[in-house]
Amino acid sequence: MSTPGTTPSTTSSDAHPRFAEALRELGLDVEVRRFPDATRTAVEAAAAIGCELSQIVKSLIFEADGVPVLVLMDGSSRVDVERVRAELGAGKVKRAGADLVRETTGYAIGGVPPFGHRTKTRVLADRGLLDHTTVWAAAGTPHTVFPLDPGSVVELSGGTLVDVRERTA
Repeated sequence: MSTPGTTPSTTSSDAHPRFAEALRELGLDVEVRRFPDATRTAVEAAAAIGCELSQIVKSLIFEADGVPVLVLMDGSSRVDVERVRAELGAGKVKRAGADLVRETTGYAIGGVPPFGHRTKTRVLADRGLLDHTTVWAAAGTPHTVFPLDPGSVVELSGGTLVDVRERTA
């Protein structure tokens, strides 16, 4: 018997209903893990899962000239907004506010999965995600995650592989 609060449960019904439906529609059978403590940040998620920070997929919504864009980034890196702007040929790019994130994706910040969103948006996936055989992403809530190979994450999200991470000095 495990100590209460330390062992995640692992049923797909733990995923947000919209995301669970997306998994069914895609025919994906993935293990969705629910944690008693939030996995809202990449650091929290990596600690809960017991994986490297870079194995976490951050699903971040930006506004490019007022249009929502999803950027998938590994948990140990930061998005270089200027590189996103150049990639999109946009005049101005900024992080989206919580209302736009929820309106665009159907999920709250900290629980946004890489696919299964309310609306179709352009997706940029940083190449750094491909450095691992398995990555972990939010399953629609701040308490749930699922593992998948990064190539499938990029493909299922409709992502374009790009280099948009901040370069370290």
